[in-house]
Amino acid sequence: MKIIQLFLICLLWLTDNCYASSPYLYQLKIYHCQNEQQEERVEHYLREAFVPALHRANIEAVGIFKPIAYKTTSLEKCIYVFIPYASFDLYLKLEETLTKDGIYQRAGADYIQASYNTPPYHRIETILIQAFPKSPIFNIPKLQGNRKDRVYELRSYEGPTEKLYKNKVEMFNLGDEIGLFKRLGFNAVFYGEVLAGSKMPNLMYLTTFENMVSREEHWKAFNNDPYWKKLSSSPNYQHNVSHADIVFLHPTDYSDL
Repeated sequence: MKIIQLFLICLLWLTDNCYASSPYLYQLKIYHCQNEQQEERVEHYLREAFVPALHRANIEAVGIFKPIAYKTTSLEKCIYVFIPYASFDLYLKLEETLTKDGIYQRAGADYIQASYNTPPYHRIETILIQAFPKSPIFNIPKLQGNRKDRVYELRSYEGPTEKLYKNKVEMFNLGDEIGLFKRLGFNAVFYGEVLAGSKMPNLMYLTTFENMVSREEHWKAFNNDPYWKKLSSSPNYQHNVSHADIVFLHPTDYSDL
């Protein structure tokens, strides 16, 4: 009996500490390039210098993605970099860490030391995201198919007011929209609140699929699911999204995710 009680106490302790862990901080950097030369320089920097340096700084998995042409005739040359931080302190100290990393400085010299008249990119857009309580840590997708066919879907939901935006965040957490995504196998990398970005108030999440056909099948199942129909029609969760953006991405060959 005492052994069983001890086991239950240990189980409760582990459960409490698991939920007490601080949510991850995510940084989404978007490199906007004007031509192929800039795109190639940024990719070389990321592959040879930046990603290896982040691994040395104990950031275990970095996602590098490029847009997929889907129902559009043209795409801006962009590179999306997803960086998960186990703590805010790790984010604050990253620049100092990179400055002291001699391997990084040498491998990334072309990018780091670029002159004003030959910049490696046009602009960098940075978005800071805090993981949702219901999904406090990012996930590495469990995909088995050909890497070149994979589809990553980045969604951004803006709220008409701060209060209504918080209502949508609650819908994901207390309303268990995240649980629905998990049950239907959406293989999400992250869900989170945007702390700082050009579009506010805002939340973002990233789901993954083996290919575009799989993506269409998953969303069809989602829209037809009885729980979603009940949740989305609830009087508690109405008019909480004023604008949505969807970007389709594929992982580069040097992406960890």
